[in-house]
Amino acid sequence: MKKVILKTTLGLAVAVASTQLFASGFALNEQSISGMGTGFAGRSSTADDASTVFGNPAGMSRLKRDEVTVGAAAIIASSDISLDGPNVPGGTTNGDMVPFVGVPMGYYVKPIDEHWAFGIGIYAPFGLMTDYENSFAGRYFGSKSTVQVVTIQPTISYAFNDKVSVGFGPTINRIDGNLQSATLSRITPGRNDGKVNVEGDDTAVGYNIGVLVQATDKTRVGLTYHSMVDYKLEGTTKITGVGSFGAASGSEFDASLKVKTPESVDFSITHELTDALTLHVGSTWTRWSRLEDITVNNEGVPAALGGSAGPIGTITEEQNWHNTWAHAIGATYKLNKEWVLRTGFSVDQSPTNNTNRSPRIPSGDRTVFSIGAGYSPTDDWTIDLAANYLKEQDVEVHDASPSKGAFNAKYENSAIGLGAGVTYRF
Repeated sequence: MKKVILKTTLGLAVAVASTQLFASGFALNEQSISGMGTGFAGRSSTADDASTVFGNPAGMSRLKRDEVTVGAAAIIASSDISLDGPNVPGGTTNGDMVPFVGVPMGYYVKPIDEHWAFGIGIYAPFGLMTDYENSFAGRYFGSKSTVQVVTIQPTISYAFNDKVSVGFGPTINRIDGNLQSATLSRITPGRNDGKVNVEGDDTAVGYNIGVLVQATDKTRVGLTYHSMVDYKLEGTTKITGVGSFGAASGSEFDASLKVKTPESVDFSITHELTDALTLHVGSTWTRWSRLEDITVNNEGVPAALGGSAGPIGTITEEQNWHNTWAHAIGATYKLNKEWVLRTGFSVDQSPTNNTNRSPRIPSGDRTVFSIGAGYSPTDDWTIDLAANYLKEQDVEVHDASPSKGAFNAKYENSAIGLGAGVTYRF
């Protein structure tokens, strides 16, 4: 009883990103199409367009005209799941767990004078869509997940001189989620499964701050800090159908849980090796160790089921995630006045561990190869295109519960990312 509700509600907190999106844990990287082309190397030191509102708000000082940058990335994921050990009889592993996913973004920057600039961005720092088939072998530990986080970031920057600038922006973050899991039939596994459906949302505030230094005529150094955001999701836990619950079908409880999205620090260097060739390197540290456990509180649980102190009323599960590093190297080449070519390679650690990994986030360390191009037919317009290929280290998931049986599987995950964006200057 405890494990079924826990696993479903837990997903609302920690499964806020598809494992196939291009950052580890539940972070997304898709906030810039120009950055996507270099594998996000030099993200905090490049400031190519208005997407610097996210990458490094201090970079707005490099933009000399009003700019609007909009774009979207599409994720095409592939999952090869093979059962490995005891499992509920009759379970399948057909299809890919991640449907076609789109990640939009939009930014505006307005220089005010030689020192000040204002900008605003709307982007998705976290997001999830996973959807296993109805007969999926691990459906009792997670069958469908739809979660999105949308951030609005008004931003200012100040240039002390032509060498050093700083930027700051508060972030207003909205999280919405809907999670489903099956509940094991008392009589025959796979027949007359019940369902647990969880919905929740919250709005919370954080901030981004950055520093950009023109260290030499050819070299820029950037540092960006994205703050922790503290959420308390409020929603409902609904139980329907026939399953192994003591609660009756149709039961509904008010649910709440607290979760913190972690802070991160991005440090990068951009160096113009020649007039045509520019190199980028960068590293990002993320404090995933904040996610030690998840505690879920369900209100209105009747005394017959233990009340607020019972296994449904208060639920805790260990996660024990660890801090991670991501490293990237990339290059841009100015082919001529109109065309810029980009490429990059990045490696990204997974914060999960072999003991607590679940089918909602069957994540392993990953490598990403990137290419991209920018086309500027005039000084006012730039069109950016990018493509990524992600290969994830094979991982295993081992889950077991008296009320749900067992799920043991090996995941081989990969994905292709495609992005397109446009920048207009006026």
